[in-house]
Amino acid sequence: MNPTTGKLLGWILGTALAIGFVVVMGQLAIGPAAQSMTAAATTPAGLPEVLFYVIAGVTIAGAAGVALSHNILYSAIGLLIALLGAGALYVFLAADFLAVTQLLVYIGGVLVLILFAVMLTNRITEVTVSNTSLGLWGGLMLFVAVAPVLLAVALVTPWATIPPAAATYTTETIGDGLLTRWLLPFEVASMVLLATLVGAVVIARKEIKAD
Repeated sequence: MNPTTGKLLGWILGTALAIGFVVVMGQLAIGPAAQSMTAAATTPAGLPEVLFYVIAGVTIAGAAGVALSHNILYSAIGLLIALLGAGALYVFLAADFLAVTQLLVYIGGVLVLILFAVMLTNRITEVTVSNTSLGLWGGLMLFVAVAPVLLAVALVTPWATIPPAAATYTTETIGDGLLTRWLLPFEVASMVLLATLVGAVVIARKEIKAD
């Protein structure tokens, strides 16, 4: 079979699967949930709501820049914007400890190492990529399959609403939980961060060639 024909058939099959997935999910889950949904009381949007949606939009734009940019430096800048937006959203959720941790660990640590790796890696454009890329069309089909489901879950799920509580310190509670109930996931997360650091060092090291 001609490689071009096989690739075209693969794209057609992937498109059909993505559209079929959305249709099946709409009939089995999204449709019944939307019919049973009760109309929520509308309240006028104030400044906190407007700021929340603006910051959420900036965060999504930064994440899209990471995935869509062809320049690795621009991708790192997009990651910076996405992480800053996520930290700001933590502030809106009254999670002060998580917001500061987001800034210190991911921006002050991981992102800085990524930038150092990008700056110190020479001839990065000459690297041969062995993994087959699905290209823009594959990412678009994945987006078409996943985005409607996530949007429907966000809109039709009867989220419980509670009045906001008074602002309190969360550091003591989170620290106690990390060292007791959530100790194993905390250690797994530390291993992921260690793997990120090792990967950044491996990328940043100079290539040694034999004479």
